[in-house]
Amino acid sequence: MRALDRIAVNIKKIRLEKNISQEKLAELSGLHRTYISQIERKVKNPTVNNLEKIADALNTDITELLKE
Repeated sequence: MRALDRIAVNIKKIRLEKNISQEKLAELSGLHRTYISQIERKVKNPTVNNLEKIADALNTDITELLKE
């Protein structure tokens, strides 16, 4: 599985486990909701800085977003 695929799957999985909507994750991370959606749909390739923001918003380590 490509890194982009792993990131998309892991963000969505963790977000749903924590019962957080895309809109709430966007608010918590300071990113736009459509950007979160595009990452989860593998349309956008997120920067490391934005991955850090998402990981912080999900209260997890950035390495969790890269796990297989």
